[in-house]
Amino acid sequence: MTPEDPSPLGRTASVEVEVAGRPLSIETGHLARQANGAVVVRVGDTMVLVTATMSAAPREGIDFFPLTCDYEEKMFAAGKIPGGFFKREGRPGERAILTARLMDRPLRPLFPKGFRRDIQVIATVLSTDQENAPDLLAVIGAGAALGIADIPFDGPVAAVRIGMQNGQFLINPSLKLLDEKASDLDLVVAGTRDAVTMVEAGAREVGEEQLLEALDLAHAEIKRIIGAIDSLVRQVGRPKITVEPPSHPEVDAAVREVATARIAQALRRSDKLSREAALAEASAEVREMVAGRFP
Repeated sequence: MTPEDPSPLGRTASVEVEVAGRPLSIETGHLARQANGAVVVRVGDTMVLVTATMSAAPREGIDFFPLTCDYEEKMFAAGKIPGGFFKREGRPGERAILTARLMDRPLRPLFPKGFRRDIQVIATVLSTDQENAPDLLAVIGAGAALGIADIPFDGPVAAVRIGMQNGQFLINPSLKLLDEKASDLDLVVAGTRDAVTMVEAGAREVGEEQLLEALDLAHAEIKRIIGAIDSLVRQVGRPKITVEPPSHPEVDAAVREVATARIAQALRRSDKLSREAALAEASAEVREMVAGRFP
């Protein structure tokens, strides 16, 4: 790092917060120092490295946000070698794909509108103790890595799992308890300090009041974890780049004028097929209008 570069890239820092009676630590500066943001999240002997990187320029000609979240859990993390004739790791399994989606859903809404740079968030499980779930650490690490990076992001985010046994809530229950189906509730909640951004749950006849209580409990724990991430950001966070999305107020006004009433009318239809047909017709008319008036 040159004297002219105020970026704290490469500085080491760590924070710790107690969750469910176990210390959760987040450290940065030791691994993946070339990434825009990188952290190692640890609970017990479960450790997950999460990196966040951003392309140098926006991708042209797209109308979506190019965010990619990957979750990699190799057998070496459990101290094993693949058996059989082939010793190579296979492609991502169902669990890895679902965990990648678990990371993507709470992150995606928090990026600026119109942002078109490629963002890649990769969580690599370095070790697992078969007791503490690495999927939650991947989400927490993603929020922390994006928080300290120069990537524009309205976070940070964190995640908590709530279980229930004998009518009592359990914060981040053990993998053994979940694998044995001994918990009546498996609720994963992710969010920011101000709001919940993702809920995923499975349960055995849990009442609505209990579920709402579990959500409140989860969000309270999320706030505590985010407090630790905020402390890390204050220590080593990099200034966010400025994003100026393209602005076309005349096009926006014309689209609203033509489409608002048509879409509202289409959405009132109770029949799914006719509703989708009406929406497609309205969309085609808007595209034709925009192409004609704004070549």
